Amino acid sequence: MKKLLLTAFEPFGGKVMNASQEVANSLADLAFAQVQLEVLILPVSRFEAVDIMLQAMAALKPDVILMLGESGGRFQVTPERVAINVDDFIIPDNTGHQPQGEPINPQGPVGYFSGLPIYRLVQQLRQAGIPAAISDTAGLYLCNRLFYRVMEVIAHQQLPIKAGFIHVPYLHEQVIGHGLNVPSLSRATLVQAMQIVIEVCLADH
Repeated sequence: MKKLLLTAFEPFGGKVMNASQEVANSLADLAFAQVQLEVLILPVSRFEAVDIMLQAMAALKPDVILMLGESGGRFQVTPERVAINVDDFIIPDNTGHQPQGEPINPQGPVGYFSGLPIYRLVQQLRQAGIPAAISDTAGLYLCNRLFYRVMEVIAHQQLPIKAGFIHVPYLHEQVIGHGLNVPSLSRATLVQAMQIVIEVCLADH
């Protein structure tokens, strides 16, 4: 049976909810055929998040890693194309760290491309009526940092792992009644989207 590690982040920036965490927890309650799904919610901490992630990778030895993050303001599910070698936090993380223009690894390459079939993911999501597009920037916050470090470890250790990052929009309940004029999708739509993503990634492995 294949093993899939699904990660998401806790709330940050003073918010009480993170769409990625909500979707990941919903997926944890579902049954998937022929896959062992492990869900890991990471702290929004510059150093702790990566440490916890790398420990989980070593312990689980997954076949696929799907990293989820919330991108408020986007209206589509967006598989990320590339992680780049810079930390430039627009706001502090939940432990107060706010690096500006610092390399993630001073000796590392400029970037790493996603290992996921991002074109097929977008195609399948759109066929299901779910708005989706490839994104060329994962931002310069924790999402990008985690993405970069995971791909770096996979490359250096030559691990047979398909991995990549996907951003999701806000959930309706984060927007409605909170005075926010930004796009959002329903929980059911985002859960369906991730079910499709999981199926495509497992078939591709």
